[in-house]
Amino acid sequence: MNLKYTIRKGVLEDMPQVLDLIKELALFEKAPEEVTNTVEAMQIEYSSPDSVFHLLVAIVEEKIVGIAIYFRKYSTWKGTGVYLDDIVVTEKMRGQGIGKALFERFIVESKKMNAKQVHWQVLDWNSPAIEFYKKYDASMDNEWINCKLSEEQL
Repeated sequence: MNLKYTIRKGVLEDMPQVLDLIKELALFEKAPEEVTNTVEAMQIEYSSPDSVFHLLVAIVEEKIVGIAIYFRKYSTWKGTGVYLDDIVVTEKMRGQGIGKALFERFIVESKKMNAKQVHWQVLDWNSPAIEFYKKYDASMDNEWINCKLSEEQL
């Protein structure tokens, strides 16, 4: 089957479908209660002159079936970098090359941002994603510990 899809930069009107995919991802990762983001918050943050994130969407028959959300970061050792927060492809569209197309477009956009590195995380139990990233000869780092403060801790 030759699935026809388009990859483009996201627009404000995409946010309801984007949030649906984020919720689908949270369910897949067994943490649906963790999603507190809203369409309104995403639209405000995306439309800001200092937008905190970038968005790519994959479209099939006028429906968003995949997303890549990423943002600029900075490394004191390397300079400009880009962090891929998530690639999500709706379950029924997986295995069609959409994730690959989103990832490769993310790499193109990162180069346009003058990135010296790109970073992302993958859950240690997500074997399909790990195998996907290995095809790109990605470095898998088990040395660093992820740290965070929640909104309540701030």
